[in-house]
Amino acid sequence: MNAPLESTLWDILGVIEPQRDDWLIRQRIIQELQYVVRTIPNLRGATVEPFGSFVSNLFTPWGDLDITVMLDYGSYISVAGKKRKLSLLGDVLRALKEKGGWWRLRFIPNAKVPILKFQKGCPAISGDISIDNLGGQMKSKCLFWLNQIDGRLRPLVLLVKEWAKTHNINNPKGGTLNGVWETAEQSISDLFHANIRKYIAGRSRTMNRSSLSELFVSFLAKLSTISLKARDFGICPFTGQWEEINNNTRWFPRTFALYVEDPFEQPANSARAVSVRNLDRIQDVIQRTQLAILSPNLSWIDIHPLLVKPVLSRVILFRKQNQNSGGQMMQLQQQQQPQTRMHVHSPAPVIAARVQNVRPENQLRGWRDGTCHIHELSSKPKQETASNNAVSKENNAKKWRKRGIQQQQRGDVFNSKQQLWRPKSQQS
Repeated sequence: MNAPLESTLWDILGVIEPQRDDWLIRQRIIQELQYVVRTIPNLRGATVEPFGSFVSNLFTPWGDLDITVMLDYGSYISVAGKKRKLSLLGDVLRALKEKGGWWRLRFIPNAKVPILKFQKGCPAISGDISIDNLGGQMKSKCLFWLNQIDGRLRPLVLLVKEWAKTHNINNPKGGTLNGVWETAEQSISDLFHANIRKYIAGRSRTMNRSSLSELFVSFLAKLSTISLKARDFGICPFTGQWEEINNNTRWFPRTFALYVEDPFEQPANSARAVSVRNLDRIQDVIQRTQLAILSPNLSWIDIHPLLVKPVLSRVILFRKQNQNSGGQMMQLQQQQQPQTRMHVHSPAPVIAARVQNVRPENQLRGWRDGTCHIHELSSKPKQETASNNAVSKENNAKKWRKRGIQQQQRGDVFNSKQQLWRPKSQQS
């Protein structure tokens, strides 16, 4: 196990891990949208359901919120046609504009799944609203169940998403990989939960006990030649293997640079947005990251630029400095307290506590606008002595003499008997 890499990965997770407020603000947005939907006559009986990374518990504090409006079909399972979805999204758009408090509303009708984009909350949360997105619900719920099987899935996914965002290779609009994962139908929920519990309880299955750093390194190794392999192979998540494209007629014709079969919509390609040019760039980023983190002289300072953006790196550095300086100052106080009487001012523990209780995006905002300050600790604590006290008293006396001269020049007097200052206009 690579100790510097392992500790740094957990430091990064400490910053990108959602806090309680991140959950509450998203739940509040869902509730407010449900209230708006109830006012739309064409959506009577519809429910507002989250999906994506929020449901699968794979979101970061600055991640998008995916919401779908599920129509009421009674006891039948059905899905609205595209024309009706477009019409209903238009109704939602008009209702949100009328309600107010929802900004940057943008209707995208030509997407494979028509959506209405929005921003809401403070700090602002971006989100997408769709109609009857049953497929997205199924995918996100299954990922949540997979997360229950092995608790290491979640930290690994969060790290990979942040790493991909740092290198700008997770944007489908730019021809790179899509980082968005999309609640299974309630009718299969109980059965699936039972199977998951049975699988977890099984003692015969092979246990993978790799550390987080080992899993991350192996992830990079498996995809280090992705551009070369994609010429002849496609990824089949259903079997968990690379498979030859020529042996899978359902993948014909070969019109994509990378083929990752959607296990829920076979033979749809989840990586259809990836271009040939960007596939080469993705491979280059993977290889450079792999080469750097396998270096024998690796330190956590070298790892940060590879995995997170500079603003996140500064927050992590700030935390580490305050944790280290706080521990050093406590040791210094314990060593010196029995020998001499000293007044040591160390803001580090206070700052560290404040940072730990502040949401990550607020910490990032502090670094951007300069409201987050680091107070340098004095290497030589001040010690009170008789000479210091004498100098301090003399300076105070000079200050008061100067103030008395200024008062006399203005015509004001100081009543020494009552120790009260009065202006000249109030003198008897």
